Amino acid sequence: MHSNPLKQSQAYVNGSWIGARSGATFDVQNPANGAVLGAVPDMARDDVQLAIDAAYDAFYEPRWHNSTAKERAALLKNWHALMEKNRQEIASIMTAESGKPLVESLGEVAYGNSFVEWFAEEARRIYGEIVPSPVANRQIMMTRNPVGVAGLITPWNFPHAMITRKAAAAIAAGCTVVIKPAEDTPLTALALARLAEEAGFPKGVINVITSSRTHAAEIGQLLCGSDKVAAISFTGSTEVGKLLYRQCADGVKRIGLELGGNAPFIVFKSADMEKALTGAMNSKFRNCGQTCISANRFLIQDEVHDEFVAKLIERIRKLAIGDGSRDGVQIGPLINQAQLKKVDQFVQDAKDKGAKVHTGGKTLPELGPLYYEPTVVTDLRDNMLLYNEEVFGPVVSVVRFKTEAEALAIANGTRRGLAGYFFSNDLNQVFRVARQLETGMIGINEGLISATEAAFGGIKESGIGREGSRHGIDEYVYIKYLCYGNLQ
Repeated sequence: MHSNPLKQSQAYVNGSWIGARSGATFDVQNPANGAVLGAVPDMARDDVQLAIDAAYDAFYEPRWHNSTAKERAALLKNWHALMEKNRQEIASIMTAESGKPLVESLGEVAYGNSFVEWFAEEARRIYGEIVPSPVANRQIMMTRNPVGVAGLITPWNFPHAMITRKAAAAIAAGCTVVIKPAEDTPLTALALARLAEEAGFPKGVINVITSSRTHAAEIGQLLCGSDKVAAISFTGSTEVGKLLYRQCADGVKRIGLELGGNAPFIVFKSADMEKALTGAMNSKFRNCGQTCISANRFLIQDEVHDEFVAKLIERIRKLAIGDGSRDGVQIGPLINQAQLKKVDQFVQDAKDKGAKVHTGGKTLPELGPLYYEPTVVTDLRDNMLLYNEEVFGPVVSVVRFKTEAEALAIANGTRRGLAGYFFSNDLNQVFRVARQLETGMIGINEGLISATEAAFGGIKESGIGREGSRHGIDEYVYIKYLCYGNLQ
């Protein structure tokens, strides 16, 4: 890690590597063992204002403001090629600071890189419209134009892909960006900035600022309140998303939110049991259960409940837990002490209220300070935290149901609506449930649903807008109506 050529110790603003004006830094730790990986600038409002000013000036700089889609696509392709060349280096940094197994980090690098490739191609397909005029001497035209500076606030659980999914779309549209990565995982973001510099982006087009939790609130407020920032895109908790939404209201600012979920995973009696078990493992235990679309509530029909739980426990007990940098490890640590405390609290709450823990249910201090044993809890009821809230950890929370209507009532009985999953071999049931399940994304007989080509996003309190797909650029453009009159 220390010899990794992409590891940076400064922020990237206006084409230069800089520290905080105050000189303050904060440590980045490896959650697997607590080791300090390095220190990065602990930036405050004044530092971030420099980044906003740089992005604003770069947006109006003729070289960028008048750039063609083909030129922007070429820069994105350069960036993508460098990311592909440095897959191993990026993944190594990601595993060190996030704790996820190296094989998962390499998978995220491939996934994150694909957004840069996709939006490099989509840049040349930001089409306008010519509309038949109701008046003979007029021509009606509509064009799609970049909104301006985009503030991108990204989470720790996917420190590469959540940046590229936003930044590549914004850049393809012609925007400039100020990226604020999570304080737990800033090194991956800075590595991407280093490659962006090498790719040849003009100064100020891509800016990455780092800060500890101490300054996170004031930085979010500045990005949302600045007249120079035209759009905000945030991935994270619903609670913080609501706060940013309110802060953007005064400026009627464009906002995209990808927030928390409470994903149901429904197994009907007609399901293929092996496919359902594989889907459950894929959906629940990727990144130690710390994904926004991770299955949260397992709704298992009465006829197959006992078989599913028994076979799932067998698979879970075979998972290899440990430092993600070691070969064969499938489950790493949780990201920090607050997350470990939350997961343990949720399980204890369920136990105290009558739920049954079949396996796991405890921390693993012999492995390190942030490990939690993969857990299965059954007999959940609606007064338990595991039933109502997103656990964001390696805990399978099982609810038994009798009828399809009961399963749908439980699945939809939440203010979250990001992702959902169900397994059934009854074709009529597949169409019925897909139509009635209230989520923005649904995995049908499938536990891995993320794809660059598909629109990612939720409904209810799980977000606004979509990322990825051809719709991902919509967050960063506005429609301008041009009326050419008095034509001869």
